[in-house]
Amino acid sequence: KLVKPKSLIMTQKRKFTLDNTDKETLKKWYSLMTLGRQIDEKAPNYLKQALGWSYHAPYAGHDGIQLAIGQVFNRETDFLFPYYRDMLTAISAGLTAEEIILNGLSKADDPASGGRHMSNHFAKPEWNIQNVSSATGNHTLHAVGTARGIKRYDAKGIAISSQGESSTSEGYVFEAINGASNEKLPVLFVFQDNQYGISVPQKDQSANRRAAENYRGIRNLKIIYCDGKSVFNSMNAMYEAREHIEKHGEPVIVHANCVRIHSHSNSDRHELYRDDNERHCVSLSDPLVRFRVQLIHSGKFTEDELDALDAEAKKTISAAHKKVIKAADPSPDSIFDFVLPEAYKAEKYPEGLHDGTKGKPMKFIQALNETLKDEFRKNPDTYIWGQDVANKDKGGIFNVTKGMQQEFGKERVFNAPIAEDYIMGTANGMSRFNDKIRIVVEGAEFADYFWPAMEQLVETSHDYWRSNGAFSPNVVIRLASGGYIGGGLYHSQTIEGALATFPGLRIVYPSYADDAAGLLRTAMRSQGPTVFLEPKALYNDPLAETVVPDDFEVPFGKARIRRSGSDLSIITYGNTTHMAVQVADRISDETGKEIEVLDIRSLIPLDKEAIVATVKKTSRVLVVHEEKVFAGFGGELASIVAEEAFEYLDAPVKRVGSTFTPVGFNRILEKAILPNADKIYAAAMEILEF
Repeated sequence: KLVKPKSLIMTQKRKFTLDNTDKETLKKWYSLMTLGRQIDEKAPNYLKQALGWSYHAPYAGHDGIQLAIGQVFNRETDFLFPYYRDMLTAISAGLTAEEIILNGLSKADDPASGGRHMSNHFAKPEWNIQNVSSATGNHTLHAVGTARGIKRYDAKGIAISSQGESSTSEGYVFEAINGASNEKLPVLFVFQDNQYGISVPQKDQSANRRAAENYRGIRNLKIIYCDGKSVFNSMNAMYEAREHIEKHGEPVIVHANCVRIHSHSNSDRHELYRDDNERHCVSLSDPLVRFRVQLIHSGKFTEDELDALDAEAKKTISAAHKKVIKAADPSPDSIFDFVLPEAYKAEKYPEGLHDGTKGKPMKFIQALNETLKDEFRKNPDTYIWGQDVANKDKGGIFNVTKGMQQEFGKERVFNAPIAEDYIMGTANGMSRFNDKIRIVVEGAEFADYFWPAMEQLVETSHDYWRSNGAFSPNVVIRLASGGYIGGGLYHSQTIEGALATFPGLRIVYPSYADDAAGLLRTAMRSQGPTVFLEPKALYNDPLAETVVPDDFEVPFGKARIRRSGSDLSIITYGNTTHMAVQVADRISDETGKEIEVLDIRSLIPLDKEAIVATVKKTSRVLVVHEEKVFAGFGGELASIVAEEAFEYLDAPVKRVGSTFTPVGFNRILEKAILPNADKIYAAAMEILEF
């Protein structure tokens, strides 16, 4: 079992007040607050001097709640997901002035991303302070997924998600909170409410003035309100929230009322939408000034003592500045580092080939099902969830996961809400709990329905690069793709061309049962995200049935010749592979010309060597796929041929694919839109006769 170190359950029953808090604790809190505020005020000067910090979201006015978040966070057991305004949160959690300025100036030693991610996005992966997106509120789903890992492995930490109130208008934030309450997960959502989303006031966001009220009525969810400007009120709220989570095992929202003293960021001018009176009033609510006055009036500190702490913070910042200014910038040569982690290396079948004499015949769907089960037996830290995947004897809309919940239990095989963002985002989050975990998601019942999850897929695609190699989501996204079933617009389309534009994703598209098994096994054993596209028309098609050896492996980036030839190369994948083989056989019978069919199997990474080799062999190329010709993935294949093998061509490169239209439901329309053997035959003959 993967078990995180267990923390002590909070026993803080007393309320924090100025009177019952010892002087050393108060001194620590003030020191953190003055250090943070001085950096917050210094940050814009770096931009004015063209040194960096081109994005800075000042936190002044959020001081109480941010101090409290950092103090409650336990780096040994917890996971913290701060947002871009959480500078004091990061400092309170333990980041140094030097680390904050390294981030602000996007230096190579920035612990959050090595200068790859936007400034003011603070992280320290070794302390479980996570590198999060600029898409506001996006990380709530990741926090929920991490909390699922905490619960599954019986660890005693919590996941903390911090965000502004306006981000709660995002649909995926509702998905996160709804899912966390349904699963009763140990996650703490902090809403830092300053009543503005850049220039948009809260009244334009929702009918409820307080964003947390939008979640009132959800079961298994506690909502705590506090004054985020008050150190003591914020501290009490955060400790109460943690205690509730550890006692009841359910999520909590802490809604902190704050003010935003300055503009949203250094690219915003709040005087354009806030009048003089409003800006004056919020400045009078400054939490740091308020805390300083409390400390002096209590008699616990003199002005001189606090002035000395201010001076000490200034000295700390000055020393950090001098070091950071001399620190190295990122190297241009590093841009290709950490795009994708190294994949599992196939050992038994390093080329992804077999002679067909060992194993048993399987249909495509059987190969998927048995491979999933085999990998689940071998790795107890493997999970699968999605829509409709685990309901009695049913296993997904096509029964690919049939029998899995019965064998592996509800903890490892379970249904998700009909919320594709939730499916994808919590997969990303749960994989953060421990990098030994492997997750398979049925991202949507059909690839056409995956679009709501694209925001989370984008995050998953660049997490590894953005975090400078610190984190990669180990997730396989299974999607039933393609047409030829009479499914129409939302059950028949292919999406690989759109997905291939995102660096950081592997994309595979097998055509036969053996490749389906081998590529799925490799994907599940590898680090990093893989989009596994399954041509659903082939699930039970005898054409895709093959002998599948036990423990068959297919490495990424290795194409496979499905038919040898010397007169024309058809480069293809998915459903059209079988059509290409049929056309090749027909042309051989009719003309004696021999056509080579190259099944690329893996789109990213792509076997360019095999593509160039087949062009050298035949000197004529036809690219065939089910996707649209215009802007489809075949354009990339044709470009590779033109750029890297032009000298070997004896004819123009042609493409066959779908028309530039959606896929119609009526079979007559579908036939007119999708490629078929006749269309491939006509194009092949045209090239041969050129």
